[in-house]
Amino acid sequence: MDDASEGPRQLSTDARAVMEALNADAAHLSIWLRTQANAPAQRPWFHDTGLDAAGHIAPGRVGAGQMKAVPHHWKWREIYPYLEKIGRIASEADVPPVEFADRQQFLLTNPGLGGRLQVAAAIRCAVSIYNPGDLARAHLHSPNASRTILSANGGYTNVEGERCEAARGDLILTPNGTWHDHGNDGTTPVVWIDTLDWPLMEFLDIIWLDEEFPGKTGNARVQATQKPPGYSQSLYGRGGLRPSFMSHQRGIGLNVGPVFQYRGVDVRAALAAMRGETGDPYEGITLDFVNPATGGPVFPTLNYGAQLIRAGEETALKRETSSIVCVCMEGCGQTEVAGRVFDWEENDIFVVPNFLWRRHVNRGAKDAVLYTMTDAPLLEKIGQYRAQGTSGGKVVTIGP
Repeated sequence: MDDASEGPRQLSTDARAVMEALNADAAHLSIWLRTQANAPAQRPWFHDTGLDAAGHIAPGRVGAGQMKAVPHHWKWREIYPYLEKIGRIASEADVPPVEFADRQQFLLTNPGLGGRLQVAAAIRCAVSIYNPGDLARAHLHSPNASRTILSANGGYTNVEGERCEAARGDLILTPNGTWHDHGNDGTTPVVWIDTLDWPLMEFLDIIWLDEEFPGKTGNARVQATQKPPGYSQSLYGRGGLRPSFMSHQRGIGLNVGPVFQYRGVDVRAALAAMRGETGDPYEGITLDFVNPATGGPVFPTLNYGAQLIRAGEETALKRETSSIVCVCMEGCGQTEVAGRVFDWEENDIFVVPNFLWRRHVNRGAKDAVLYTMTDAPLLEKIGQYRAQGTSGGKVVTIGP
């Protein structure tokens, strides 16, 4: 019988020692292999018409003691071997996979933030691996979270009774206050990027998590599937049309979207259909994942998008008050950030912190696709989003 009052067992001493040794070995890559559950002062850059690459921390007692995120590039060929090692250790550990280190993942750490488990001021990112047969029990929490699927077989996430079978390029959302569980019932490991607004909730002291699912579960404490496959797509998958006979509330979270899965094949088709457009001079061909009930971002705090950087395309310089995390889903290219050049390829991840000039370059013969995650919606809500670009060698304001 499954005892709901029994807590997860601790990772064995031997397995934990192996993980800590891996952490020491991987420290130079700015990642932290999970072994347990677990705003700088700025000059008024918008009055600055120069093209200094980097933002500047203001002088003084307060500003000098604050930390600032820096641009960083996580190369897949360097970090993926550690994910394989985690998966192998987990498969051999003397506790069930769901209890191994709470999650089989490593978190990305920004070198400028002193070891904090975040890549930017309001964004946390992790990379997870699930072996065949792995399950993560049903839970809900206050942070908004997402999965960007990197493997061909992406496993599944069950959100509020809707089972989302995943494939590469899919974006699966678990808004705050929604019950969800994950699993892999395939024959090969699955890999995805987890993105959360955890640092913001942590700063506001409103982090909470609940694992006492009130509905019917099996021995693995996962939800029963209650909705047909593609349920949210059947309701909201026709652009410009919204069902008006029903509530758009799903779960107990507020102001979050009712669609839990955005298909990678649909994203790629939409980008291809717009390839001949002029596009944005600073971003190329772009699209946003939106809440179809409101037309706004999927989360009040985070926005997700995709952009096509066409073969031979070079965007103009841009900087903004929001931070952005990018993952290369297709092709290869370069992004110049604050005078640094990141040469990225498939599955690479990089972060562009706020206030820093950036531009994308694709000198290759094939188009490139980036998925983006940004905290712009949060800054817009508090009246702090601003953006600048360059035009004709001059700095110009973008938007209002």
